[in-house]
Amino acid sequence: MILPRIEQSHADVADHYDELDAIYRELWGEHVHHGLWRTGRESAAEAVAALSDAVGTRLGFAPGDRLVDIGCGYGGTARRFARAGAQVTGFTLSAAQAAAAPAAPGVTIHRRDWLDNGLAAGTADGAYAIESSEHMADKPAFFREARRVLRTGRRLVVCAWLAADRPRAWEVRHLLQPICDEGRLPSMGTEADYRQMAEAAGFRLVGFDDVSHQVARTWTICLGRFLRGLATRPALRRRVLAARNRRFALSVPRLIAAYRTGAMRYGIFTLRVG
Repeated sequence: MILPRIEQSHADVADHYDELDAIYRELWGEHVHHGLWRTGRESAAEAVAALSDAVGTRLGFAPGDRLVDIGCGYGGTARRFARAGAQVTGFTLSAAQAAAAPAAPGVTIHRRDWLDNGLAAGTADGAYAIESSEHMADKPAFFREARRVLRTGRRLVVCAWLAADRPRAWEVRHLLQPICDEGRLPSMGTEADYRQMAEAAGFRLVGFDDVSHQVARTWTICLGRFLRGLATRPALRRRVLAARNRRFALSVPRLIAAYRTGAMRYGIFTLRVG
């Protein structure tokens, strides 16, 4: 498990997304997650939708199923699943994200900590976390809560930023630890860490897919958009320079390098209760 040099709390995570809200939406849109390029010819918008669809396929949900979106952002994936007939309850720490999420039939979004979600046990037909488990200080509790709310036989799908199994010392010092600090990650686990925590919580692994090469393009696109925005949009430049969390911009080239060196991976876990 990679730990940041500066301890990160759920309040730090909320502050990060609240302050950078307008910047995230301007540069990337309604989905605050990677894109998935299967053919390499997809647009960025098609790629982020493809990642949501990859999660939906692994969940195998049916119309009427009650799903839980753990770390729902602006609710883009939740609305996509609701259009397919699901009833989705989303959770975010960010007041800005909850306020900006458009109202949609079949979608309820709460500004609330997942570890204190208030859901009744055994009431969900599926749950998913797209790049939110990274922000959980207590990752074993993240899995335990998912296990508690899911019905027997139902699935949890987790898309996670992962550290390599044996990163080199310079990769930890110059890439992974700074990414945790700048991105407000209390820790970054390995594939083995996630497997162990999920199994300890009562999940059985159905499948794992390393899609690092299919998602890495996200950050070169983000970097290009960010640099063009700084050069051509004075209002964006002022917002970035004034932001307390502006050092996250430093993580973009680090993320590009971490994927290219193999220090960081992106995995999709499909887990089943019972």
